Amino acid sequence: MALFLSIFPIILLIWLMVKKNSMPSYIALPITAALIYAIKLFYFKDDAMLLNATAASGLVSTLTPITVIFGAIMFNRMMETTGCIDIIRKWLATISPNPVAQLMIIGWSFAFMIEGASGFGTPAAIAAPILMSLGFNPLKVAIFTLVMNSVPVSFGAVGTPTWFGFAPLNLSAENILAIGRQTGVMHFFAGFIIPVIGLSFIVPWSEIRKNLGFIGIAVFSCTIPYVALAMVNEEFPSLVAGAIGLMVSVFAANHGWGLSKDHPKDPNAEKVPFAQVAKALAPLGMLIGMLVVTRIKQLGIKGLLTSKEEWFSFQLPFDLSKITVSDSLTITFGNIFGQGVNASYQTLYVPAWIPFVFTVWICILLYKTKFKDAWAFYAATFNQTKKPLLALMGALIMVQLMMVGGDDSMVKIIGKEFAAMAGEHWVYFSPYLGAIGAFFSGSNTVSNLTFGPIQQQIALDTGLSVTLILALQSVGGAMGNMVCINNIIAVCTVLDVKNAEGAIIKKTVIPMAIYGVIAVAIAIIFFPLR
Repeated sequence: MALFLSIFPIILLIWLMVKKNSMPSYIALPITAALIYAIKLFYFKDDAMLLNATAASGLVSTLTPITVIFGAIMFNRMMETTGCIDIIRKWLATISPNPVAQLMIIGWSFAFMIEGASGFGTPAAIAAPILMSLGFNPLKVAIFTLVMNSVPVSFGAVGTPTWFGFAPLNLSAENILAIGRQTGVMHFFAGFIIPVIGLSFIVPWSEIRKNLGFIGIAVFSCTIPYVALAMVNEEFPSLVAGAIGLMVSVFAANHGWGLSKDHPKDPNAEKVPFAQVAKALAPLGMLIGMLVVTRIKQLGIKGLLTSKEEWFSFQLPFDLSKITVSDSLTITFGNIFGQGVNASYQTLYVPAWIPFVFTVWICILLYKTKFKDAWAFYAATFNQTKKPLLALMGALIMVQLMMVGGDDSMVKIIGKEFAAMAGEHWVYFSPYLGAIGAFFSGSNTVSNLTFGPIQQQIALDTGLSVTLILALQSVGGAMGNMVCINNIIAVCTVLDVKNAEGAIIKKTVIPMAIYGVIAVAIAIIFFPLR
């Protein structure tokens, strides 16, 4: 019964969102969260005040994705208002008018690099609007960017899912590197197939076949350095490989390598002066620069932005919470409702105010934007994020409630029961547990933190290789990004696509399932299982 009641709300949620007259996520998710609250209270007998504190922590957690979404939308509206998007569109057409080239440059290589720098769903938030401005269908762009943002994810945000996601397991540095190596190899082989599937959602197969040469160049210029770096380092594979791939794919597209002749450059097309291109790309350059310097811990800025050194604190009345503000402006709500539940918001580190909002402020001055235009895109951004805020509140409260109870939580019950059913055949199911974690939480890192201990224990109990099972977990968390509710809401919001979450899940679940098959096959072929 515990397993049924743990799974039922998720099945109900999916049904509500994919049925013929689907329910919008901003209604379906809060309803599901309320149902889970009731199940936890009346069946699992969890303390009501603990559930209330957990729900409150979910509300605080909502600040992270909603401010990232807000910043991304405002940035994209600024790019449109200032004419930067129009210039970038013309410039990309001079590199190659071929839609496959444009999709691979922006949706694969560029997004690959951004994932390596930031994570947090930032790649889709930046790449998707550029692709939409090039004339691609917004719904198809949403599906495409979700599918493409999978291969680099295990080493996203400078490797956070790998080195931080498995940190609580007290593994040796050698084991962490082994997990990274095995993860990189699985993703490398997935790179043969997943980008092609992603393209199939947005362009005809005939177009893909004619441009397979260029697709191969774009894919391998990212994945070869990616897997090579994963052999020696768990922080930089996605960031560095994405940068290399972006340079190679732009150069190849400019020379027409591997591209069909069906989309020849217009010799009479207006040449965009380099100075205009540089000015239009400046906001993106600022974004990337800020992301890189604030994510690489060796530069020292990351430590300043994530410092937990207390600046000041105060107690809210009636023991509601102790609020602590660190010198990095990280706001922590401690001991919520006296239940020992904590939640925090890293004001300067979450990629919202830095780099999105900060870049917008600079660009308002740089492009001499009129006050009424700046106010217009701010107001439009605010209005566009109201309904997604409700959806994200429901999603994060749901996730937090499902994690209440430690080893007896709904999430752990699902993982343990599935593992018990599989036994020594667990290798076939391991990546899908990682995907479930990402579906719940919206994060490969959180999936690894949540299910890493379960995966490790299963491996020890069944005699399977611990590093291999954890690598499959990490790959699963990455592929789960395709069906993650948070990411789907984010990209739909940025593209202003309404009530399409269920339709998107129906599409993205297919490549996610295929990804898991690829990961398992590579694990069995290339690595010892015990």
